[in-house]
Amino acid sequence: MVSALGAVRHLLDRGVVRPGDTLLDSSSGIYAYALALACHRYGLHCHIVGSTTVDAALRTQLAILGATLDQMEPSRDLKHDQRRRVGRIQEILRENPSFHWMRQYHDSVHYRGYEAVADLIRQQIGQCGLTVVGGVGSGASTGALATFLRRHDPGVRLVGVQPFGSVTFGSEHVDDPEIIIAGIGSSIPFGNVAHELYDVIHWTSFDAALAGSIALLREHAIFAGLSSGAAYLAARWERRDDPERTVLFVAADTGHRYVDSVFGRHEEAPHLAALRPHQVSAVEELALPWSRMTWNGAAPPATATLTQPV
Repeated sequence: MVSALGAVRHLLDRGVVRPGDTLLDSSSGIYAYALALACHRYGLHCHIVGSTTVDAALRTQLAILGATLDQMEPSRDLKHDQRRRVGRIQEILRENPSFHWMRQYHDSVHYRGYEAVADLIRQQIGQCGLTVVGGVGSGASTGALATFLRRHDPGVRLVGVQPFGSVTFGSEHVDDPEIIIAGIGSSIPFGNVAHELYDVIHWTSFDAALAGSIALLREHAIFAGLSSGAAYLAARWERRDDPERTVLFVAADTGHRYVDSVFGRHEEAPHLAALRPHQVSAVEELALPWSRMTWNGAAPPATATLTQPV
């Protein structure tokens, strides 16, 4: 929500868009809702090219907020789903050149909204050896938080969470037999991911993230989605690995759209105590269901580098 509000406010202030204009973007769920709320607040139209994972509850909320949705046909291959969405965006822009493409994956304007969140974190916990853990996704949440927090405390550590099969940190050669976790990885390069910001990367499978989501509800009464479960799993490990640091993890989504696909399978979830990450030194060593690697601000893999402007 903060990313979309900050970006839309900035575009309005600069005169890039005006009330009545249409803002366009692709989303697997959370960003669609955030952009629709921002557009509703500021008198703009919102058009979303939605993932196959967008559910009935979100479709209803988007309709109430006045947003229009162009949803992809059902597909279990989220890589294909993502590419189709990008292609559809290009078609819509050719048909409607006046639409403004928000480019959440590539435009650094989406970092702006997290400055206020970073300020709130500093006010609440101060400078205390902080480690931030969360899904990488488009790069605008964890990357932005680390950027603003490090202006006051360069010692803030950043731990990113990825699904297997994502090109962003080089795991595209490892297929998850279940699904790619929507929202925290990508089958295409993202311009907003600043690889040099990340100290550590965790890759989690569906099964490992499932365990995290179920444990988060059982242990803390927090009903959050699959990417939040993956972040919780990684955060617990980072806390165990260095108990002197304060670990803050980002729970990016609620659990409502995962009632059947995740929470309905709670009996299959392994106990967190039985899970340990494979400690690897190169992406070629990655292995299911969970791997961890010290990244140390390394350059992006070749497959994660944009080869043409978007």
